[in-house]
Amino acid sequence: MGSIARQEDQILTKRCAWAATGPLETAYHDTEWGVPAHDDQRLFEFLILEGAQAGLSWSTILRKRDAYRTAFQAFDPAAVAGFDSKRMRALLSDPGIVRNRLKIESAVRNAQAFLRVREAFGSFDAYVWQFVDGKPLRNAWKSPSHVPASTKVSDAMSKDLKARGFNFVGSTICYAFMQAVGMVNDHVVGCFRWKQLNGPKRNS
Repeated sequence: MGSIARQEDQILTKRCAWAATGPLETAYHDTEWGVPAHDDQRLFEFLILEGAQAGLSWSTILRKRDAYRTAFQAFDPAAVAGFDSKRMRALLSDPGIVRNRLKIESAVRNAQAFLRVREAFGSFDAYVWQFVDGKPLRNAWKSPSHVPASTKVSDAMSKDLKARGFNFVGSTICYAFMQAVGMVNDHVVGCFRWKQLNGPKRNS
């Protein structure tokens, strides 16, 4: 019944195709994906989650999201920056998260780099949104196949983040981050969220 209900809902409410794969995906698509985020802790959360996704599906990360919130102190960057080797070893035994040593160590290094950026710019929000001049980029893709995996903007962000000591911030990961936190509206034009999230016409 749940699958049938989702199919009927998808017909009544046009969404991006990936949002129909399950209730977690639908809820995330409808309430979070593409919504401009300016809270530093939320930006840090997506930075960590997008890095954890590398090589995996976003559905896998959504299912583990609550466990990540517990394991990473509700994504408090100051707390994560202080994780020592003992704490990181414990995380490697946590079945609720992606138990990848490089990704866990990277999350701690990224938290430390995050704090440095916040000190330099006043907030991570001020730093990261400068790449789109403080306003969401709006695209008008008619098909999911047209949505790029990276852009010149994500290339620039990736290069700058790496120079500041961040890991797992390749251009593709950066673009996924941009999509998640609303720096770019990549809902397809037929999706009801595209119109709701539209801002001034710009190109990415």
